[in-house]
Amino acid sequence: MSNSLHKGLKMRHMTMIALGGTIGAGLFVGSGTVIRSVGPAAIVSYFLAGLLVVLIMRMLGEMAVAYPTLGSFAQYARTALGDWAGFSVGWLYWFFWVIVLGIEATASAAVLHSWLLPNVPQWLLSTIPLILLTLTNLVSVRAYGEFEYWFSFIKVATIVLFLVVGGLFILGVWPGTHFSFENLTAHGGFAPHGVGVMFSGIITAVAAFIGAEIATIAAAESDEPRKSVARATSSVIWRVLIFYVGSMFVVVTIVPWNDTQILKSPYVSVMNVLHIPAAGAIINIVVLVAVLSCLNSGIYTSSRMLYALANRGEAPRRLLDVNSRGVPVKAILFCTIIAFITVVLAYVSPNAFAFLLNASGAVGLFIYLFIAVSQFKMRKKLEQEAPDKLIVKMWGFPYLTIISILAMIGVLISMAYDGGTRSQLILSLISFVIVLALYFIHAKLSLRRGGKHSANPGVVEDTEQENIFL
Repeated sequence: MSNSLHKGLKMRHMTMIALGGTIGAGLFVGSGTVIRSVGPAAIVSYFLAGLLVVLIMRMLGEMAVAYPTLGSFAQYARTALGDWAGFSVGWLYWFFWVIVLGIEATASAAVLHSWLLPNVPQWLLSTIPLILLTLTNLVSVRAYGEFEYWFSFIKVATIVLFLVVGGLFILGVWPGTHFSFENLTAHGGFAPHGVGVMFSGIITAVAAFIGAEIATIAAAESDEPRKSVARATSSVIWRVLIFYVGSMFVVVTIVPWNDTQILKSPYVSVMNVLHIPAAGAIINIVVLVAVLSCLNSGIYTSSRMLYALANRGEAPRRLLDVNSRGVPVKAILFCTIIAFITVVLAYVSPNAFAFLLNASGAVGLFIYLFIAVSQFKMRKKLEQEAPDKLIVKMWGFPYLTIISILAMIGVLISMAYDGGTRSQLILSLISFVIVLALYFIHAKLSLRRGGKHSANPGVVEDTEQENIFL
């Protein structure tokens, strides 16, 4: 076996990977929780959360276009802050995604059980999608890209249609309707629970956007890493922001925010008001697609981060084994096995599963904070040593970078004061401390063996001759 990944992802795959990465079941179902707790002001919560993620993705785009590197932001953290940061970011991100795999596998089982297969045990329904998508990832990176392309296409098409039809309803063009924005201020006002709650809604909203960064990890297997990453991180993020904020606007304008059904599924609530036949079945299909998409990307992302860690000698070297199609088979199977264990825990020991879920709850924010700090430090180095590589630049540097860092610290502090998220923050911090402890153990053992591992950092060669102007 060799240990080289193949470049099987095209521009269209990369675009859809970035676009679909942030559109999960959380948008179609989970957003109801934010709406119920914040009211119509959920529009602002999602806008602020989305704006923060847009800035993070711009920072990541700047670094990824300059240095399309194996391990992406884990390597940037290592370059900017030291080996401890690269090790921590890599393992925390891997941990986050293998837990997501367990969550999405159980979510797919819940959808299938309640909708199509009520007589099949949920534990079995959890394992089937996980196994099938593992096999897809084992075929080739191109197979992963194709599945993700069509999964994302279905999600995007659904949201676009939802926005169009919802817009027609709000404007009074839809049959039997009239121009109205009453629900935005009725039932207690735009922010019925106060402005403070609106900001607390950002905590949940930010989690919904995590996934856009997957495109920078996939750059290592793209034909045109610099160009594809530039497009994915610059144009797609704005579309995602429109999708989320637009969806929230349509939902809270058409359906009263305190409707008892909105918590279950905001999209179904809107479609029922529009009298669209089989609304529940349509949304079940889309939610299932969203869950499968997240599973597909989770298997890919966790295995590639694990591969990058192995390349640095921070995970077992045997995980570098790649088959003739350029697939890191052992890394994929290891991630799937861990995901399967979390699925078993979900049914055998729900408390243990909830513990793991909370332990990864704030990890996404930690990763984004590391990305911002890394960009702050690397930008100055780039300007001095390689200004020609600054093709994509962070807007308003250094001010917007600093504001983003402070905003994320503010969100983390807010989690400490919120009873519903405090345990997530504490357990995620414990996860961080454990990973740091493992780093120092690893570093000490490496020194005993005769020095630090000096693996190739994995900068992706790109023979593109043209500049990428945005």
